[in-house]
Amino acid sequence: MKKLLKPRREVGIVGYGAYVPMYRIKAEEIGRVWGVSSFPIEEKAVPGLDEDALTIGIEAARNALRRARIDPKLIRAVWFGSESKPYAVKPTGTVIAEAIGATPDVSTADFEFACKAGTEALQTAIGFVGSEMADYAMAIGADTAQGRPGDHLEFTAGAGGAAFIVGPKSSETVAYFEGSYSYVTDTPDFWRRQHEHYPRHGNRFTGEPAYFHHVISAAKTLMEELGLTVNDFDYAVFHQPNVKFPLTAGKILGIPKEKILPGLLTGIIGNTYSGATMVGVSAVLDIAKPGDRILWVSFGSGAGSDAFSIVVQDAIEEKRDLAPKTIDYVNRKKYIDYALYAKARRKFIM
Repeated sequence: MKKLLKPRREVGIVGYGAYVPMYRIKAEEIGRVWGVSSFPIEEKAVPGLDEDALTIGIEAARNALRRARIDPKLIRAVWFGSESKPYAVKPTGTVIAEAIGATPDVSTADFEFACKAGTEALQTAIGFVGSEMADYAMAIGADTAQGRPGDHLEFTAGAGGAAFIVGPKSSETVAYFEGSYSYVTDTPDFWRRQHEHYPRHGNRFTGEPAYFHHVISAAKTLMEELGLTVNDFDYAVFHQPNVKFPLTAGKILGIPKEKILPGLLTGIIGNTYSGATMVGVSAVLDIAKPGDRILWVSFGSGAGSDAFSIVVQDAIEEKRDLAPKTIDYVNRKKYIDYALYAKARRKFIM
């Protein structure tokens, strides 16, 4: 049985863009409040009072559009993946499509699959363009992740996102998709029920049964289906709930950490959930050379992984400087204390 997901028409990335909020809080500041002295990351990004997953998505979408250099009216789908969208009932995609000038001849929808909602939207966009239903579609992954005060998730739950515009493979695409694969099971490692403000997690499911089983299975199957090995990849970007997990996944697969570190940003901006691998890939595209091959594996609790193989093209050289680079947002920072952080995240307004 064929497992590889590959459209009839070759599809590539026409434009990409990321956005990370300016505010930061150090892990040691959170630890000071809760009496914790060891931390999984160094610091994380915090959205401002006027920022949410929607505004992050708009900024990322605008950056992607700058690199794509196309009329936004040509984008026939804007699909938004997040687990922290601002409205329970009202699509986020419509607001973003309006903000970038893509309405009214456009399909929009909000996707949910924990931290892989963004890549789920991307899979759909590839199929939409690959089937020739449209020439351009946009997929966005963005979150302002939640963590209960004092819970270990509070140290890592960050904010950020990225957008990708896909179109037919051409000299204008900065990278093309060789193929993709999705691996999904019902594994209850993390969830948030309706009307609950913070998520819960089943600790015994978090590592091996959830993250590692799905990420490793997706990566191995994709490589087998494409006839590739880890040595064929110049970079690898895995979902990054912390710094340790993606490095361990790479070690299991035999990928040296030097190929992972360029896209591993969680240690300095936190886990951006639906934006995590998408922001990581945007950072890699900012430095990659034509011909480089990138392994890209997301993970969403519940649980599942999407794996992609993309090959960088010549257009990256002229397009990467048309919008702010990911590292520009990472380096633009203003530190706040726990009191301001709690206010910005509405920690004590229940």
